[in-house]
Amino acid sequence: MRQGARPEGGRDSGGAGRSWRDDRDQRQGRGPRSDREREPLPPGLARAEDEPPVPQDADPSRLPREVRAELRSLSPEGAEFVSKHLVAAGDLVDTDPALALRHAQAAKRRGSRLPLVREALAETAYAADEYAIALNEYRALRRMTGDSAYLPVMADCERALGRPEEALRLVKEAKLVDMTQRTRVELVIIEAGAREDLKQAKEGLRILKVALGHAGRDIPHEAHARLAYSYAAMLLRNGQEEAAREWFVTADGLDVARELDAEDQIELLDGVDFVFDFDDEDESDEDESDEDESDEDEDSEPSVDDEPADEDGEDHDQPHEDDTEGLTPEVVTSEVVPEGQEALLNEAGEADDSAEAEEKERND
Repeated sequence: MRQGARPEGGRDSGGAGRSWRDDRDQRQGRGPRSDREREPLPPGLARAEDEPPVPQDADPSRLPREVRAELRSLSPEGAEFVSKHLVAAGDLVDTDPALALRHAQAAKRRGSRLPLVREALAETAYAADEYAIALNEYRALRRMTGDSAYLPVMADCERALGRPEEALRLVKEAKLVDMTQRTRVELVIIEAGAREDLKQAKEGLRILKVALGHAGRDIPHEAHARLAYSYAAMLLRNGQEEAAREWFVTADGLDVARELDAEDQIELLDGVDFVFDFDDEDESDEDESDEDESDEDEDSEPSVDDEPADEDGEDHDQPHEDDTEGLTPEVVTSEVVPEGQEALLNEAGEADDSAEAEEKERND
C-alpha cells in the first residue's frame, strides 16, 4: 500500500461501500449490542447519584472569553453542560462550597481533559475543606500544564491532611522555581505553619520574622498584611499576647481590602465590652421582688433602724460615688431601690397623703 492511501475496504476504495457502522452492526449476523454488553464507564465519568441538575438559568456568556474558547474543544452539548456547571460552581463557591464542589465534579465528568475544569474542581474542593480531592486535582493540573505555581497550595493541602513533612518537601521544591511575590509570601506562611505542626514553633516564628524583615515596598499590601497576620497569630498561639497585638495592629493597617479579621483579634485581646440590657435586668428584678414578697409573708420585715450595721460602719445600701459614675438617674434608682420595695414605698406615701387630707377636712 502506498503512503497516504486509504486501507482496503474503505468507503472510498471501490469496495462494498458499506459504512463502518453497518459493518459493526452486521458482524456475523448479530444485531446491535445491548446495554448489558456495554462496558461500564471509567470511574469519575458515570453520573453521581447526588449530582445536581444542569442549572438552566446559568449563563455561559458570563465565563471569561479564554474559558469559552477552551470549551469549544468539546461537543456543543458537552460545552453547554460543562459551562453551566462551571457558572453555578463559581456562584456558590463562597456561600455553599459543598454544592459548588458537586457542580465542579459534574463538569469534570464531561470535561476532564480541560485544565480549566480541573482547576475549578481543585479550587472548590479546597474551599469545601476536601483537601484530598483538591490535592489530587492540583497534582493533575501540574502534570497537564507543567506549572509549578500550584506547589504552595499543594503543600498547604498536605498540611491540612496531617503530613507536614510532605508539605516541607514541596516547599523546598517550590523555592527552586520563579514565583510572584504574592506566591512566595504564601509559601513562607505554609512553611512556618508546617514547622509549628512539627512542634517547632520557634523556627516557624523565625521564618516569618525574617520574611517580614525582608519585605520591601514592592510586595503587595494584601500579601504583606497576610504575612503580618500570620506572625501575630503564631505569637498569640504561643502565649505572646502583647507582641501579637502589635502585629495584629500592623496587619490591620495593611489590610486595605478588609479581608482579614485583625480588628476583631485586637478587640478580643483588649477585652470584650459588655452591653447591658436593662429590660432583661428589670425582668430579673421583678422575679427577685416576687421572691422577696413571698419571704415577707412568712417573716416580718425588720425596720431600717433594726438592721445591723456592717463591721466597717458603712451603709452599703447606698451607692458609692464610683458606683454611680456614668449612670443616669433612672438607672441609679433601679439599682438602689428594688422594684418591689419602690412600689411599697409609693403606696405608703399615697396612704399618708390621703390621711392628711381627711384630717384637714375635719378641722375645716
